Amino acid sequence: MSLLKALIFDVDGTLADTERDGHRVAFNLAFQEAGLDWDWTVELYGKLLEITGGKERILHFINTCSPNYPEQSDLKGWIAGLHKAKTKFYTTLLADGTIPLRPGVRRLLEEARAKGLRLAIATTTTPENVDALLENALGKGSTEWFEVIAAGDVVPAKNLLRISIPMRWRR
Repeated sequence: MSLLKALIFDVDGTLADTERDGHRVAFNLAFQEAGLDWDWTVELYGKLLEITGGKERILHFINTCSPNYPEQSDLKGWIAGLHKAKTKFYTTLLADGTIPLRPGVRRLLEEARAKGLRLAIATTTTPENVDALLENALGKGSTEWFEVIAAGDVVPAKNLLRISIPMRWRR
């Protein structure tokens, strides 16, 4: 029997329950700031979560729900701006303590570190969101607890992060 050598975590829904009262709220605040009448209800957001990535989720919403929005010459850039505003609101929610870690996560991470297990994160969220969650929930320097943080905006294809690939780590 092989010994456990590493733990790889997702972020949203795993380390913290971030979607319903974090990302969704932040999206709605960004839409409001942009003067849009869009409202992602809990039910709608649940369906939109089938789409990997926030910017991709906005584009899917535009393509499938045909909401009103100002005509854009650079739709991709405009969506990126909306997503940047959403990230600002999301990190503010984290800083305010609105989104705590799930029960037992801190203890699990601390015990794993004490036992010498290697820690990593694989997520479709942005590096900024990961850093904000870790720093606000675990304290300064906690990003250093993780040997690898593979986040959505630093990989060529976010949907590949959904594939479960066995990983062998060696010292």
